[in-house]
Amino acid sequence: MLDKVRAVAFDLDNTLWDIEPVIERAELRLREWLSEHCPRIPQRVSFEEMRAARESLARAEPHNAHDFTYLRVASLARHARECGYDEAVAQRAFEVFFAARNELVLFADVRPGLERLRSRYGLASLSNGNADLARIGLAEFFVLSLNARQIGVGKPHRRCFERLAGELRLEPHDIVYVGDDPLLDVEAARAAGLSTAWVNRFAQQWPPTIAPADVTVSDCIQLADALGV
Repeated sequence: MLDKVRAVAFDLDNTLWDIEPVIERAELRLREWLSEHCPRIPQRVSFEEMRAARESLARAEPHNAHDFTYLRVASLARHARECGYDEAVAQRAFEVFFAARNELVLFADVRPGLERLRSRYGLASLSNGNADLARIGLAEFFVLSLNARQIGVGKPHRRCFERLAGELRLEPHDIVYVGDDPLLDVEAARAAGLSTAWVNRFAQQWPPTIAPADVTVSDCIQLADALGV
């Protein structure tokens, strides 16, 4: 199947960078901003309570559960209102978080790997997250960038991969989807007819209940090798 590939599409978080420290730093930056501009919010609402509020909102509004931006802004607006502030501060606070969310360190193999891959393939991204490739400095590599907020659902929904193929103007089997999550990235993409590549950066064990990806690599350099670039 990989011989027929015309495009390579990537998951982003934990595939091209480590997302956990990025979110931790962004939430700390947010809390510092709130402490300066809306101090009653961090005084009354902990990180854990903010996270629980977003999760509760996602359960209450399942049609918005895929939209991380909405969940964070709406929850911040509620915290602001409950602490006696104008809800408009939520958008300002989110911008602080979002700027920090896009200040990240790529895995060392990403740029050289993408350089090699784009010499032969069209590159795209499809993510459940809300990373901004332009802010990160990767937009030049990609002909298409999609996320769950744009599509209206998140992976593993089949519509995500159908939208990807449709906007690339390719058949699903013309695309290899690359990601770190066996279920959301590999199994979901395969079910939609795409070829698949699992990026196993941390020597994890593949789940025995899921059929393996078409190719398993440890980074983007190995991916380029596997695709013969």
